[in-house]
Amino acid sequence: MADNARAKRLADLIREVVAQKLQRGIKDPRLGSHVTITDTRVTGDLREATVFYTVYGDDEERAAASAGLESAKGILRSEVGKAAGVKFTPTLTFVMDALPDTARNIEDLLDKARQSDEKVREASAGAAYAGEADPYRKPGESDDETDAAPEAVDADETDDTAK
Repeated sequence: MADNARAKRLADLIREVVAQKLQRGIKDPRLGSHVTITDTRVTGDLREATVFYTVYGDDEERAAASAGLESAKGILRSEVGKAAGVKFTPTLTFVMDALPDTARNIEDLLDKARQSDEKVREASAGAAYAGEADPYRKPGESDDETDAAPEAVDADETDDTAK
């Protein structure tokens, strides 16, 4: 089993070799300039590599690019073997990267949240507070009802006022 640093270096090398070969070496029209290699991962035993890619275009172009990558898998693997110089060239598996779809979904959710916030702002534009604008007491302010303690009343004082 190889160490993680070696697997990372091999994954980086595979990503670069595959991207260069797709850009310059393969003449398949299905693999035009709209295919982008986003990430590569190699297993710990360096036997299998997963290459993640995105395709700029609609579903038809994505399907064509997937078929093109599958047909070019042997050529790409031999190029990786020449560049890597390892005892066993890893098998390549191409997987459509879900990152753009996930990012698009998150953007849609954020747009919905912004619209909801705007509706709340519009509804609260003319609204008033249910109580006072600032319900908290500030130092130095006194409220007659809560701060003033009832004073003890002597019986003599009540008699003087009654007379």
